[in-house]
Amino acid sequence: MDPAPVPAPPIQNDCEAESSSVWSWWPSWRPTSMSLLKTTESKILACIKNDLWARFVTLQNQDRIWTLSLTNKGTPKSAEQAPKTPLVMVHGFGGGVGLWIRNLDALSRSRTVYAFDLLGFGRSSRPHFPSDAAKAEEQFVNSIEQWRQAVGLETMILLGHSLGGYLATSYAIQHPSRVSHLILVDPWGFPERSKPEVEQSQGAEVVKRPSIPRWVKAIASVVSLFNPLAVIRAAGPWGKHVEICFCFCSVSSNVPPSSHHLCFIHSGPGLVNRFRPDFKRKFEDLFDDDTMTQYIYHCNAQTPSGEVGFRAMSETLGWAKRPMLQRVHLLPPSMPVTMLYGARSWVDSSSGDRAAEIRGKAHTRVLLINEASHHVYADQPDDFNRVVENICKSVD
Repeated sequence: MDPAPVPAPPIQNDCEAESSSVWSWWPSWRPTSMSLLKTTESKILACIKNDLWARFVTLQNQDRIWTLSLTNKGTPKSAEQAPKTPLVMVHGFGGGVGLWIRNLDALSRSRTVYAFDLLGFGRSSRPHFPSDAAKAEEQFVNSIEQWRQAVGLETMILLGHSLGGYLATSYAIQHPSRVSHLILVDPWGFPERSKPEVEQSQGAEVVKRPSIPRWVKAIASVVSLFNPLAVIRAAGPWGKHVEICFCFCSVSSNVPPSSHHLCFIHSGPGLVNRFRPDFKRKFEDLFDDDTMTQYIYHCNAQTPSGEVGFRAMSETLGWAKRPMLQRVHLLPPSMPVTMLYGARSWVDSSSGDRAAEIRGKAHTRVLLINEASHHVYADQPDDFNRVVENICKSVD
């Protein structure tokens, strides 16, 4: 049984101390700070039209979670009308609340929407994470539950993107009575690590697809020695002008298309705009400068914390050490689950189909958003908002 909510601690005012970690002694090389992150984020949040309350929520262990809550200023308040179940949005790896900028107003028209920076990411506290996968996952999940208690939510529609989808599922398994509907957007960490497919040929087993080349394994072994976002901090002054694409891709024609591999694409804005013009288009109607790139940089050039937890939870080449498909059967059969994928995403929607099969297809839907890649909410925000809004309406 879930613990009863504890009284909410005093909300902290919008201020924060600069990190005093080993990373902060070299400011001229790493031109970032929590203040610069705050300034950039403020520019993004200025686009919001609905009522916004932004503050730190202090957890029982004194960690702080940076939190946004939005309500529709035009919605009439009725004492007789029960409040609708709030929507809680959990970002993915290396993200923050600012990335939901094209969704927050639309989704808060009829209910309160909460978005928070995961522990160890964005403006939230950056504590130590254990190297054990289960313990790191538990630290993330416990912080979400402590956040819920502090905010005072009884139930919620829980939406998680990528890493946030993985953690939202883990949370729903452990605290099912708190989740009215689980929405997983291009979730990371569901499939088990692929094994070579075999086929019979004249009585002998023949490997149908070749294994990963040795050179890929060698590079991955070296990369695995570092935290995932170390390249942003190592880039120093040039880091402000890079885009880090945390993606999984086939790095060789010899690698099976279904095998997804961790890679970091690190390039200047000119090269990114030339080879990835879609990145600028995601937010060009809101910003005509590098605001979003600056936001991503300042989110991820801070003291490593959440990425350490992610590294503990992932294997070489980005597979989850504890694949969620092995645990999805632990979700209550009656809990509605919607798995939402970008039709052009590197995340294979077959994991969603498999999850539905494991759950007996009861209360589980798998949907595709056309013309969307991994960042579904930014690629096709109107379609994304409409689907999520319809899900919310099905709850109340």
